[in-house]
Amino acid sequence: MDRIDLFRTFIRVVECASFTRAADMLGMPRSSVSAAIQDLEVRVGARLLHRTTRRVTPTQDGVAFYDRCLRLIADVEETEGLFRQTSAGPSGMLRIDVPGRIGRLIIAPALPDFFARYPDIEIGLGVTDRAVNLVEDSIDCVLRVGPLADSGMIARSIGELPLINVASPDYIARYGVPMAPTDLHAHRAVRYASPSSGRVENWEWIEDGTMRTKAMSGSVTVNSAEAYIACCLAGLGLIQIPAYDVKAHLVAGEMVEVMPDHRAESMPMTLLYPHRQHLSRRLQVFVDWLADLLAHEVLR
Repeated sequence: MDRIDLFRTFIRVVECASFTRAADMLGMPRSSVSAAIQDLEVRVGARLLHRTTRRVTPTQDGVAFYDRCLRLIADVEETEGLFRQTSAGPSGMLRIDVPGRIGRLIIAPALPDFFARYPDIEIGLGVTDRAVNLVEDSIDCVLRVGPLADSGMIARSIGELPLINVASPDYIARYGVPMAPTDLHAHRAVRYASPSSGRVENWEWIEDGTMRTKAMSGSVTVNSAEAYIACCLAGLGLIQIPAYDVKAHLVAGEMVEVMPDHRAESMPMTLLYPHRQHLSRRLQVFVDWLADLLAHEVLR
């Protein structure tokens, strides 16, 4: 097996997280895949994979080597097709992970438009609010909302997601309309607890360019956006929520925006992918399409 084939085999093992699944996809015996990885590790002089009975994951060196292999294979494929005349559009599988409500409310309903433009691309759409590891989970691209940790991934800023304060008409009939943060002592909130840390979020607003916070009283604490919105609709308290999330409820009169001059700070939206150079054509067109979709449907 030549070096390029070794690199392709290594990429497939990392993306499948399994020698057996990689062998099936490559049409090779599992023993040949295992031998190829051993040969590659000897050639590069480093252990590239952690092997357990249930899962194969890249080592720190393996993650770096995976990124370099992707770039090298992209170079090879681009060179091989340099003089090939074709009118074929981008094709192949993309694995994408996005936050739950954005996936359900915005992206999934718009996918027919994407497939009409790019019928040869397949999408594996993960809809989850948990953090995923792009390499270990074989994900091509993730959409993140909020501040980013230093992940080592390549980040493309999409924009700022506006947050608004809302209440139901039943709540307003019972407690009145808060006009400013000084009124919040007489009001209740649906409290939101982070699913990862369990920490209950304070009420937030920007005042004179500075973030202010207040712990709110309330009868119910939730840890999902679905429950957060449902409790607000039930009249259980004020909430702070991305504007797109409750657009339909506002139009239907089921929610009312309050304190529009005292909103929380907008949250950054970012697309992350593993490597800067040689994005596949299918990922390029998807990222551009998604950025345009979010700009029109979410960020306004």
